[in-house]
Amino acid sequence: MRRREFVAILGSAAVAWPLAARAQEAGRTYQIGVLSASPRSAPLWLGVFDELRRAGFIEGQNLTVDWHQYASHVDLIPKFAAELVKAKVDVIVATGDAAIRAVQQATTTIPILGTTDDMVGSGLVNSLALPHGNTTGTSILAAELDGKRQEILIEAVPDLHRMAALVDSNATASPRLQSLQDSARARGIELSIHHIAKSEEIPAALEAAKASGAAAIKVLSSPVLYGNRQIIIQRTATLRLPAIYQFPEEAKEGGLVGYGPSVIRLFRELLAPMLIKLLRGAKPADLPIEQPTKFELVVNLKTAKVIGLTIPESLLARADEVIE
Repeated sequence: MRRREFVAILGSAAVAWPLAARAQEAGRTYQIGVLSASPRSAPLWLGVFDELRRAGFIEGQNLTVDWHQYASHVDLIPKFAAELVKAKVDVIVATGDAAIRAVQQATTTIPILGTTDDMVGSGLVNSLALPHGNTTGTSILAAELDGKRQEILIEAVPDLHRMAALVDSNATASPRLQSLQDSARARGIELSIHHIAKSEEIPAALEAAKASGAAAIKVLSSPVLYGNRQIIIQRTATLRLPAIYQFPEEAKEGGLVGYGPSVIRLFRELLAPMLIKLLRGAKPADLPIEQPTKFELVVNLKTAKVIGLTIPESLLARADEVIE
């Protein structure tokens, strides 16, 4: 494996918590509600629970977790949100615009910790510095990086003339897609858009992208697409379709290229400290929105070999990690 040193995500909330609990109430059991597209066994969540334990919040002792996974049940998000509010949990953690919005509609009092592409741009909070209301969280900046990912994919696939984008209709606005198409057209490349609204539509959308003549595909940011990433990684390999993803970990899991913030570090170093502060009584309005500041490019040469693609040396030289 070839790699350059990766500088960890920085953020004012990324602090080391002591083993001893601070400000926990003796004898109290804290309750967290989670509305996520990923299972609680996902590496990004394991890091959060590690930090909770270090801070003195331990499942089975003084912490319970009410988990709702929606990757295959997008239509049930409002129902899940209502159930978490009815359970009177202390904090609700929600991932993605649809989940955060559903929780906001269900409660104006329970603290909400959201993580999505753009908390401000999606209208979920008023500003980065002063979120107001009962919502705070992290913005992962996926939309701002979409153009960069597109350029990386164009470089990775020489002589590219047609490419595709896999899009979650519930997560991506039309103006953003138009901007990507305009940018591709300026490079002499046609970009076709393939929408999905439910996870079961992913395989057919990938087949349609391949049938359209696309020689590469970019997987746009979406909790549902991330939650179903193994389906996408396996199907694109079968179709011999080069793909780029929003997180570097997705390349490490078998995708061709991943570019963006480390999602595991983002959850451990930004989201987890905010969750701990909320459990200890902090008000969401007093916690500014956190954003990653470092981004990583990972290229998987094993996957490139499987699909018969030779990655240019110029791109490999810039990668933070090359999996061989």
